[in-house]
Amino acid sequence: MIGVFDSGIGGLSVLAAIARAMPRADLVYLADTAHLPYGDKDDAYIRRRVLRIGRHLVERGCGVIVVACNTATAAAVAAFRKAFPDVPVVGVEPGVKPAAAMSRSGQIAVLATTSTARSRRLAQLIRRHAGEVHVRIEACPGWATRVETLRLDEPDFVEEARRHLTPLLAAGVDQIVLGCTHYAFLRPVLEPIVGSQAMLVDVADAVARQCVRLAGEAAQGRSELALLATADPARLQAALPALGLTWLGTRLSGAPCLVIA
Repeated sequence: MIGVFDSGIGGLSVLAAIARAMPRADLVYLADTAHLPYGDKDDAYIRRRVLRIGRHLVERGCGVIVVACNTATAAAVAAFRKAFPDVPVVGVEPGVKPAAAMSRSGQIAVLATTSTARSRRLAQLIRRHAGEVHVRIEACPGWATRVETLRLDEPDFVEEARRHLTPLLAAGVDQIVLGCTHYAFLRPVLEPIVGSQAMLVDVADAVARQCVRLAGEAAQGRSELALLATADPARLQAALPALGLTWLGTRLSGAPCLVIA
């Protein structure tokens, strides 16, 4: 099995990309809904949650683990790899490298949670891959929570998104990195604002390709999906149609389950 986890439903964007890339793989998705959002938590708290959830998925039999959360990757993926050295782990990092490579203006932006925006890992990522371009980091507090509550296109959010994006576009930004897996579900709001001025950069497909490389026998299962949550598991299945992922429901091997993680 391949285990995928996030603080909530944002990682479903990554799960969907993995399911498309490996249609026969057995997948487990765990949402740490009892402790969301991660974006306003300190690194020590996030590390404790990531290690606890990782242990649960490994004990469940997952042979590959995907940390489908930018915040959790930045705060805890190194600790996870140290704790589980024999388990292949795929983290999710903002697509700074492809954005920098594609930029023609030399101006890119990263939309991120407060925690990711201030993280040392993001700063290192920028130094390593974006030395020739100017990177603007835009913290977007509350956006992940908005996705969690499925309030994706309310008029007040459209105006809020415009306030974040308009100055970036005016500065000449031509690549905008979606630095949180939740933000993929905000594309219907963000794309009309951005128009042809910039491209929205997501890494879900790149993560899926890495999973394909690591999966081995885990790619050949019964096409089953288990949805787990640390609180309100039924909300996971209910979110699928709202997020355009009804097709994922056809892989469900049972009702979403509550787990203590």
